[in-house]
Amino acid sequence: MISVGGAVAESCVTPQRPFVPSDPKARRDYADIIRRDFELYIRDIQNYFRCLDEERARAFEEAQEVSAEYGRFLGLVGN
Repeated sequence: MISVGGAVAESCVTPQRPFVPSDPKARRDYADIIRRDFELYIRDIQNYFRCLDEERARAFEEAQEVSAEYGRFLGLVGN
């Protein structure tokens, strides 16, 4: 029996960089919104880094399992 499985990878979404207007008046007028955008970005980029770390660990473990499974397969078919 042949088993074909698909990996379910975590979807790590890169947060969008905060926008800072070039116009000094707009920066002052929207300072609270811009500040909040930066704070959200910092929170989201930390979550993104955690997601990447978790996905890397999951993929590494899967690669080790696949490598061991391949070794067993080669042993069964005599190659």
